[in-house]
Amino acid sequence: MIHQSIALTPEARSTALAQALQALETEFALRSEFPPEVLAEARRAIADFERPAIDRREIELVTIDPATSTDLDQAVHLARNGDGYMVHYAIADVPGFVALGGSLDAETRLRGQTVYLPHRRISLHPESISEDAGSLLPGQDRSAYLWAFTLDAGGSVTHTALERAIVRSREKLNYVDVQAALDDGTASAMLQLLREIGLKRIELERARGGASLRIPSQEVECVDGTYVIVADAPLPVEDWNAQISLMTGMEAARIMLQAKVGLLRTMPPPAEKDIRIFRLQAKALGTVWEPEQPYGEFLRSLDLADPRQLALMHQATSLFRGATYTVLDGEVPEDIVQAAIAAPYAHTTAPLRRLVDRFALLICSYAVHGQEVPAGVREVLPQLPDLMNTSNRIVNNVERAAVDTVEAASLAHRVGERFAAVTITGTEDSGNGNHRTGGTLQVKDPAVMARFEGTAEAGMQVEAELVHADMASRKVLFRIVGP
Repeated sequence: MIHQSIALTPEARSTALAQALQALETEFALRSEFPPEVLAEARRAIADFERPAIDRREIELVTIDPATSTDLDQAVHLARNGDGYMVHYAIADVPGFVALGGSLDAETRLRGQTVYLPHRRISLHPESISEDAGSLLPGQDRSAYLWAFTLDAGGSVTHTALERAIVRSREKLNYVDVQAALDDGTASAMLQLLREIGLKRIELERARGGASLRIPSQEVECVDGTYVIVADAPLPVEDWNAQISLMTGMEAARIMLQAKVGLLRTMPPPAEKDIRIFRLQAKALGTVWEPEQPYGEFLRSLDLADPRQLALMHQATSLFRGATYTVLDGEVPEDIVQAAIAAPYAHTTAPLRRLVDRFALLICSYAVHGQEVPAGVREVLPQLPDLMNTSNRIVNNVERAAVDTVEAASLAHRVGERFAAVTITGTEDSGNGNHRTGGTLQVKDPAVMARFEGTAEAGMQVEAELVHADMASRKVLFRIVGP
């Protein structure tokens, strides 16, 4: 993560900005507080929690997350197994706290997922569960759904097991420190295996034709009372760790498909029209894309330090459209693949933060033990796609609004100043011969993305004058003044 502190005016440092961010909760109708009956049910669930009989506390699990995370969904342990590997992956036992049909279950369906705002986190579950009793905190005995994957020398899964067990995480690690330890050679043998297995899983993804977007995202954090724009440039260790989660989701999908019951995360392949336009954009930006090279491999080859290739990566979002959830209940539909992963896939590793994962864990657990999935679980499945799609839309909108609010507040006193920037979209980016003025640019410092007026192609390094910045409307506008 690259933290760029925003220099706020005295007005922006006042309560105005805090109030504007808090107002997002009302504007987007976020469920900021839990009803008393939900909190009461959560307390009872913690007090009456039934621990599993299986004890796996001997497995030396660790969590790897952003440094400030306390809602810890996953813990991992990796070891050599002959010429292959053994991967244990513990997922928080949220189903053990949420009774199907109860008030807590109903509340989580209304929320869909945790919302991360600059000034607070609006959790999917009460904090007594999400940040305490259900979180895989270090040194604490916790119930978890424990996956055990046997991998061959190439990193492919040869056997999968799943059980509900008591586990204990040994340490709470964070991405920055783990990456530093791997880079300077001081990382533990297990963390070195994370890199080794992660790289092999990436090679398998490449062979499948999978693809991923590597766009530095923008988020807002509150650091010591100052709002900070965070430009998220993923570290290599985040990719390697994500491969363990992706592997789990792929195995969960396989189990659901065999049982013909569950919920897959699906996405269609890019439309030929979008591929054709993207090829024209690549050509216009001076990047060679060989005709036989898959689009996923082409995206991996892009150098994001090159402004034109960074702009092209932003343009690639047009290839990743139509993601949704597909229900399995007695039959397998035709479209079951998540095209970016190039395999069937299910969300199943973040039940503290995402509603659908709780049901995926339950279904997989029943299926691997040869048990019938209860009717009560099946009855919920058709509702989940709409609940999750609605939640995703709200969260994307509110997170963008939070970033826009802080950007506008931070720049309001700098109207008329000029900034170095890179154009992300520009005058000739449609690929069909149509021209338009204006587009989107990325300011280098502070890390702000905004609209511009004027004429410029995508991927140009430009000088832009700030002509408008208004916190109330969340609008920021630049004008191109020169290369």
